[in-house]
Amino acid sequence: MPAKPLTDFSRLCLHTITTKPWSLDQACKEYARVGVKGISVWRDALTGRDVKASGKQLRDAGLSILSLVRGGFFPAQAVANRQKAVDENRRCIDEAAALGAPIIVLVCGAVAGQSLAESRKQIAEGIAAVLPHAKAAGVKLAIEPLHPMYADTRSAINTLKQANDVAAQFDATVGVAVDVYHVWWDDQLEAEIARCGKLGKLLAYHVCDWRSPTVDMLNDRGLMGEGCIPLREIRGWVEAAGFRGFIEVEIFSHRLWQMDQMEFLRQIQDAYLRHA
Repeated sequence: MPAKPLTDFSRLCLHTITTKPWSLDQACKEYARVGVKGISVWRDALTGRDVKASGKQLRDAGLSILSLVRGGFFPAQAVANRQKAVDENRRCIDEAAALGAPIIVLVCGAVAGQSLAESRKQIAEGIAAVLPHAKAAGVKLAIEPLHPMYADTRSAINTLKQANDVAAQFDATVGVAVDVYHVWWDDQLEAEIARCGKLGKLLAYHVCDWRSPTVDMLNDRGLMGEGCIPLREIRGWVEAAGFRGFIEVEIFSHRLWQMDQMEFLRQIQDAYLRHA
């Protein structure tokens, strides 16, 4: 059953990448001003900043910090490069702890020319290698399955079933982030969302829309309601699985980054209430 319409912004979270032209300072100011309650911070927004002070700034503005984006990219053909990925993920965990972000979203990685099975094995090994560091820091790791169009170099985890299968190998420190852009097409989605909930692994829920035709497979995501994703239906499945957390708007769009970002923010809020 489709979820009921949202009536306020108490569960609205924005990813800093959504309003990419804004600095973290401006995003903090404007999100808080219009009543957005959550923020997920991309690591590039922290470049050159005091991470701990940035976390305090966001919380002082009334924003809940949901996650740090992104860790992952574990697979590599050379052992030394796999170790570099592990080391970088440990640094990411340290940043999340300093920021006060309880979750790191993992874009798990893949290697063109290497079998997907081998990449998935290396992903699990990479997560296992950083798991003690994450546990000690009190930071959870959310595996985000990516659309199969990214299976060459961005992620060998392409379905929610694959993400659940990997997450199920670990304790509660490892879970899953469900992004509708990547999984809406999957005929097993409802069942795997329910499974994710039963496993206690459903850590995050991201929304946007799939434009048709899509002119750029990375940077042409749509505002909710601009495309063909059954957003209310999927939210109904997510909530039936027990999820009551923030609804995170994550949009990559050259088209939308070029418009006035204050107007874009207004449109996000309108689309959130009407379609998310």
